[in-house]
Amino acid sequence: MARYGLVIVLVWYGGLKFMDYEAQGIAPLVSESQFMSWLYNIFSVYAFSALLGVFEITAAVLLAAKPWWPKVSIFGSLLAMALFVATISFMVTTPGVFDAAQGGFPALSLEGGFLMKDIALLGFSAWTLADALRATRSSLAGSSQLHATSR
Repeated sequence: MARYGLVIVLVWYGGLKFMDYEAQGIAPLVSESQFMSWLYNIFSVYAFSALLGVFEITAAVLLAAKPWWPKVSIFGSLLAMALFVATISFMVTTPGVFDAAQGGFPALSLEGGFLMKDIALLGFSAWTLADALRATRSSLAGSSQLHATSR
């Protein structure tokens, strides 16, 4: 359930990245980030948003492939984790994450609340990574036993 809930979130938000309102919505986050603002020197606001959408949808597809290709799903988990770490970094680089009118930290603004959810999504991504690694080890163990018994 957690894996496919994460897939739905990634596909949904990834699809939104192809819409201008979403591109404009993330622009202040990216432009205020010391880690990512340089990307707007290379990409337009829309092009960068669309590129993020491609990464998010790719991560979702790779995560969904786990029953058939657990090794492939490992890369989806790692990509999702990288995306969520990048988004969580906005919590420390974006002005206004904490609601000054309510006394600041720990009161979150709407942006802060939006970003906070990615901490849980990072946790789900780590779980999907562990699950895919476990499945990969199980399939490797099963194939080595098959080779041992067929000799």
